[in-house]
Amino acid sequence: MEESLLEILRNNAKESPETMAMMLGVPVGEVEAAIARLEREGVIRGWQAIVNEDLAPRAHVNAVIEVRVTPEREGGFNRIAEQVSRFEEVEATYLMSGGYDLLLFVRGESLLSVARFVSEKLATIHGVLSTATHFRLKTYKQNGVLMAKPGEDKRLAVTP
Repeated sequence: MEESLLEILRNNAKESPETMAMMLGVPVGEVEAAIARLEREGVIRGWQAIVNEDLAPRAHVNAVIEVRVTPEREGGFNRIAEQVSRFEEVEATYLMSGGYDLLLFVRGESLLSVARFVSEKLATIHGVLSTATHFRLKTYKQNGVLMAKPGEDKRLAVTP
C-alpha cells in the first residue's frame, strides 16, 4: 500500500484521505496513519505546490549550475554538497555521474544576483574547480505537470 499511497501523493498531494482510502481499498485511518508514519520517518519531507513561475506575479531568475569539485579523502563530495546546499539561493543539489559532480537548481532576483552568487559564494568554496551556469528561459513541464493548458498554443499555423 505504501508505494501506491506515495504515487497518489506525488500526483496530487491535496487528495483527501477519504478519496485515497477509496482508491487503495483500505480504511481512512490506515491512510492517515501511513502518512503520519511517512512524515515521521522522513520519507515525506514536505508539501509544496507546483507553481508556473512564468505566470507568477513576481518573476525570478532560475538557473541550473553544473559544478566540478575535488572529492575529499574522507567524505567524498558530501562536505561540499552540504555546504552548497545551505545557501538560500540553492533550491536543490544533486550528486551526478558524468562530466560534472554536482547539479544545482538556483533561484535569484535577477541574472546579476545569480552571477554574484556564483562568483562570490560558490566559486570561492575550497574544492570547487569549475562551474557552468545555464539560465532557464521557459518551463514546459515540471514535476510531471505540463505548464501549458490544452489548446493554449497561440502560434499561427504555418501553411505552404
